[in-house]
Amino acid sequence: MRVSELILRNLKKNLKNYYLYVFALIFSTGLYFAFVTLQYDPALDQVEGTVKGEASIRAASILLVAIVSIFLLYANNIFIKRRGKEIGLFQLIGMTKGRIFRILTAENFLIYFASLCIGIFIGFSMSRLILMILFRITQVETEADLRFSSEAFLQTFVVFSIIFGLIMLMNYFFIKRQSILSLFRVVSTTESKMKNLSLWEMFIGLIGILLIIVGYFVSSKLFSGDITSVTNLFLAMVFILGSVIIGTYLFYKGSVSFVFHLIRKQKKGYLNVQEVLSLSTIMFRMRSNALLLTIITTVSALSIGLLSLSYIAYYSAEAKARNYVAADFSINTREDAEMFTQALDKHQVGYRTTTIDVIQAEGNIEQIIGNKMEGMNFDPTIMSLAVISDSAITELDLSKDEVLLTGYNDLLQKFMGLKNTGTIELIGKNKRVPLTYLGIEKEYYISGYFTNGGTPVAVVDDEIFEALMDDIDPSLQRESSVFIGIDLKDDEEIAEADGIFQELGLSKNRLHDSRFEISNNEKKNMGLIMFIVGFLGLTFLITSGCILYFKQMGESEEERPNYNILRKLGFSQSDLLKGIKAKQIFNFGIPLGIGLLHSYFAVQSGWFLFGTEIWTPMLIVMALYTVLYSIFGCLSVIYYKKVINEAL
Repeated sequence: MRVSELILRNLKKNLKNYYLYVFALIFSTGLYFAFVTLQYDPALDQVEGTVKGEASIRAASILLVAIVSIFLLYANNIFIKRRGKEIGLFQLIGMTKGRIFRILTAENFLIYFASLCIGIFIGFSMSRLILMILFRITQVETEADLRFSSEAFLQTFVVFSIIFGLIMLMNYFFIKRQSILSLFRVVSTTESKMKNLSLWEMFIGLIGILLIIVGYFVSSKLFSGDITSVTNLFLAMVFILGSVIIGTYLFYKGSVSFVFHLIRKQKKGYLNVQEVLSLSTIMFRMRSNALLLTIITTVSALSIGLLSLSYIAYYSAEAKARNYVAADFSINTREDAEMFTQALDKHQVGYRTTTIDVIQAEGNIEQIIGNKMEGMNFDPTIMSLAVISDSAITELDLSKDEVLLTGYNDLLQKFMGLKNTGTIELIGKNKRVPLTYLGIEKEYYISGYFTNGGTPVAVVDDEIFEALMDDIDPSLQRESSVFIGIDLKDDEEIAEADGIFQELGLSKNRLHDSRFEISNNEKKNMGLIMFIVGFLGLTFLITSGCILYFKQMGESEEERPNYNILRKLGFSQSDLLKGIKAKQIFNFGIPLGIGLLHSYFAVQSGWFLFGTEIWTPMLIVMALYTVLYSIFGCLSVIYYKKVINEAL
């Protein structure tokens, strides 16, 4: 047989047995090319009001290269080890290591660059759709054209050629350092086989579970007020990160085996065939893959957490804009308000106006503040407050000695933990007015211009308001002392009204705000971030799923003789598949479940920094990630079914 025929036969065999590797290579190439195409697309500059589009895509493409490179190198490592016996046979028949390397290089070259070309074509075909998704997310109204970027093609070709060179270098060193004998047993030495569970492994298993629980506990207390200094807050974050990652490693190294050992002990060693195929194999294999599974779990948690947080910010854009601007439009000078309302009248846009006088005063909130963070560069017990009269709010009627805070903010509450009772002292230029604190409510009555975007508003009796107005400290007052809110009667006219607002140049004045504009800008900023994080998360999801699938392929081939024996003993295909399905639930479910738990506690500890709603965005992201991840578990079951069918 000529070498060329040998290469073609091996190529055909490898395509049949490692089709998912080819798919993953095509997917990675297509994804990278489509992503880089965005970098050179002029239409991306239409994403105004965001971080520069090209710079964001460029930074993300570097991370994408890192993810794809690690995946392809790891996949090739599995690929070359699975062919150890084949390489050993080549040496037995007299081939030199150099010639074997050239044969493998030729095979890999054909597979790799054929997949590269297909991937680039698919990436080119999908680039317009991806650009349309980006524009849809960021609320940009522009055309997305299908264009082939020669710059993106060259960059993709160079990057993946470098990765190919690294793969060939890995293959060269693998062949060079292996003896013929080691090549025939390279697969069996890659993972530890069954051995008794030692007391040390039981101990580190318990320590792993304990570290994860402690990390979760500290995470839940991160912003609860128990940690009272910035330094301690930073140290707590470092501790959480280290505790959870080390705990995850020890969990895979000992906890899984320990838990399954207890199950086996409870059954006194009498396991049915399904339990043998699931529990027995996992408890010994998982600890040998502890580092890999720790990396997959940690990066999965990071992907889910970052995507959840960015989606929380995107999902909360309208609510945050509504909280910042207490009307559709906030125009805080009477002259500009009159100009805007006249323009609305001219365009026959219906509206209603709310006018509230606002003054600024310092408030001593020492008695109502729950968390007094140490190490701050300001006194948290003295807060600059916007003060309004209860006469401006129809549903409120306070007595002379009462004060109500409005504008409840999750971030403010987490950091300061305001109580529901106590005394607030409002400080003017010469007078101090102690008032009974009635609590804090969610409603926003004036725009964030008067509140620095986050501090609450003090509502007092009209007589107290007049007294404070006569004793105001000029150094605290803002340029405007009146809030003029303009709400449209028909929400469908908001875009037209915002266009009038922009034409009059009111958006350029920092005294004025448009809720519609603020919401759209937030969606543009967070939409681009969510798009990039989602892209990277999807790439990691596919690559990590493929890696776990590759390992299941290898395990199924190693266990083929066991299936042959079990089939001869009379066990049916359905009996074996029940155990295989349980095994895949553990193989894919444990990393996924731990990753979801990690991301849940990470998101819970800081979601209020990003938005106003947590559950809907987080659950949507987690559900989508779970569904996509489960696909690889199903593919593994299908492959096992094929191996079992061939066992007899």
